[in-house]
Amino acid sequence: MVEVFKTNVQKLKQAKELVEVLHQYFPGNRINFDLQDCDKVLRVEGNNFIPGQVMKLVNQNGFSCNMLE
Repeated sequence: MVEVFKTNVQKLKQAKELVEVLHQYFPGNRINFDLQDCDKVLRVEGNNFIPGQVMKLVNQNGFSCNMLE
């Protein structure tokens, strides 16, 4: 499963910290940001994650996160 999310993450340091947090909850998944994209895309690929939980964790860390369709 692959899900793509729109975020408001601006800085590489913020993205790296969020990837670390997400990996703690969803180990074994590929998680990365594309900060060059206008939507500051977060991409999660794997079988062991729930999109709603991804959005909740990003929100709890002070950023917006919504699924892209």
